[in-house]
Amino acid sequence: MMCYSDFPMPEEFPVYLHHSKILEYLHMYAEHFDLMKCIQFQTQVCSVRQSDDFASSGQWNVEIETHDKENANRKVLTFHAVMVCNGHYNEPYMPLNCFPGIEYFKGCYIHSRFYKTSENYHGKTVLVVGTGNSAGDISVELSHTAKQVFLSTRHGSWVVSRISRGGFPIDMTMSRRCTMWVKNLLPNILAAKISEKLMSGWFDHSNLGLEPKDRLKHPVVNDYLPSQILQGSIKVKPGITSFSETSVTFEDGTMAEVDEVIFATGYTSKYPFLDVDLIRLNDNDVSLYKYVFPIHLEKQTIAFLGLVQPLGPIMPTVELQARWGVRVFKGVVHLPPAREMENYVSKWKDKKNKWFGKGRTQVLQIHYIDYINAISKEIGVHPNMLYLFLTDPKLAWQVFFGPCTPYQMRLTGPGKWPGARNAILTQWDGTFQPTRTRIVKKQPQSWPKFKRMVMICAVVTVV
Repeated sequence: MMCYSDFPMPEEFPVYLHHSKILEYLHMYAEHFDLMKCIQFQTQVCSVRQSDDFASSGQWNVEIETHDKENANRKVLTFHAVMVCNGHYNEPYMPLNCFPGIEYFKGCYIHSRFYKTSENYHGKTVLVVGTGNSAGDISVELSHTAKQVFLSTRHGSWVVSRISRGGFPIDMTMSRRCTMWVKNLLPNILAAKISEKLMSGWFDHSNLGLEPKDRLKHPVVNDYLPSQILQGSIKVKPGITSFSETSVTFEDGTMAEVDEVIFATGYTSKYPFLDVDLIRLNDNDVSLYKYVFPIHLEKQTIAFLGLVQPLGPIMPTVELQARWGVRVFKGVVHLPPAREMENYVSKWKDKKNKWFGKGRTQVLQIHYIDYINAISKEIGVHPNMLYLFLTDPKLAWQVFFGPCTPYQMRLTGPGKWPGARNAILTQWDGTFQPTRTRIVKKQPQSWPKFKRMVMICAVVTVV
């Protein structure tokens, strides 16, 4: 699901990748497309400013600092276009002013960004603040070495397993066009209720103190958190009211002695190398057209990539943003007038707030398929389902009812990839290739044939 659209993961790679495998894949991609020659390492971008003739040329002056073993050198280069690809995980967000008494706490406290290993926490009582993916992963890892782990959450979170029914990867069963089509047909309230029911299908979140206040806060993907809570090695607590020298008091009035605190409280998007007026950040919220383009520029020659948090894979999402950006830079695709883009941003925010809520952790959330549909239509690579069903029913079935893999964005239009069809039709085999290390011969089942017979009889009866 997370591969680039014209470069499938190697079949020997596991379904869920260790970060070292992701790095290996990126190196393979860069080497395959001969991209290493385009990358300048050991270089810091100090500033990105509009050129003096920006209104006519759309060019940017970029000041960079290159580093070698002995010294650093600065110079200014001019570019016709710029893509800002920092994403939104660049500045740790640790709101200490929200935790009275933290200045008196004698233990050590850090942001989750600086957590590396559980070895330093052996035999200690540790408080983890937050319930995102980082908080869940750190809490579980600490639960095997620490004396006790407390997990503090103000809003709660849905927790889902990586494995869905039948042993299939959860993202490949949830990210389907047919599912999103049904969701968009239903009223928001009903669709949200159904989604909540599916999210809570693994276990009763209220029993473990995890049920979220917001409808569809971005779920935590963690197979071990519920079991560690049941074992008592992790205790879920509400928000924090205050710290003392050695303890913490929670909103329910309970108190706990703690040795260390890890704030898994997210990140703040910052771009110190840009003019402050170019992109205005309001508690992580940005007013960009489809999360990519500033609205009020004379020339659309700068794009922001990765300022989204999709309910799905991030890499193919950002790849589509990049493909769109290039088309706009080349003048092949044109953006609508500023007023029209403003109206779109306003309507999109209203729709998003009704679905996800207005918290700072939800401002960048998007429905994966809805978003890639919008971007793929801008590029001209959106698959035409009616045409596919008429000309290639086998492929159409997989595109609509199967997982929405990135290869779908290479079936047609600019950048069409000849291998896209085969990649889609063989995607399940490729997914489970690395797990079939012991070949099991499946017994023939009569039940599917029986179901088909019943369906045929039902159709004949209706006719």
